[in-house]
This record gives sequence, structure tokens and C-alpha cells, in this order.
Amino acid sequence: MRINPEFTGIAKKLTRIYSLAILSNDVKEWSNYLRAKFDLNRLFKIIIISGEVGYRKPDKRIYDILSDRIKSPLSCCVFVDDSSKNLRPASEIGIKTIRFVRGESNDDFSADFEISGFTELPQAIERVFK
Repeated sequence: MRINPEFTGIAKKLTRIYSLAILSNDVKEWSNYLRAKFDLNRLFKIIIISGEVGYRKPDKRIYDILSDRIKSPLSCCVFVDDSSKNLRPASEIGIKTIRFVRGESNDDFSADFEISGFTELPQAIERVFK
């Protein structure tokens, strides 16, 4: 079991500028284990795990929980996901979206920006707000 080697460094860099959140479809215990194993809790201000709240992406109710916890205008937020079905509800409530492209996609959703690797994320975030 590994974490993408680019992820931690990029997340550390982003925490100097932004407040990061996790919105994950996962089992509570497994998520707790992985975040502890990779020392991720220190990087995220808000952590919402589907196994804890009872809703999974793309159910709009999990995005409502995120919205309640963010305490910032949704238009100032960016949601990154590799699934258009998860990005669409975020976009519908006013959150900017970045799609992490892992292969070909034939869906009709167009994210605000697309990336293919974590090293592209800081620049993509800046470009989303220009």
C-alpha cells in the first residue's frame, strides 16, 4: 500500500496558502487507518468521510455537510476529483471543479480545469480563479 509520491509534497505546499479538506467515500476505520499511516490528518482542516456521515458522493447531502463545515463562500472553494459524477454536484452548488484525468472520458461534464498529475494542481487552482 502506497500513496502517490507527489501528493504529500504538493499538499504541504498548498496548506501554506489554502485550507484543505477531504470529502471521501470510505469506511470510517479504513480512512482513519490510512490517514494515520501516511500522516495526512495534519494537512487537512476538514475531514468528511462517507462512513461517518452516512452519505456517499455524489449524494448532494454529503456536499451540504461540506458546505456547512467550510465556513467560506463556496465560490472560493475548489473540489478535485477524478469522477465527473462527483464533480457535478459540487459545481451545481457553486464550487469550482478540477477533474483529475486518469484516462479517456466520454461524459458530458466539463470541469473548470483538468489535470493529469498532482504537480499540476497548484497552478490549476490559480488558473481556476483567474
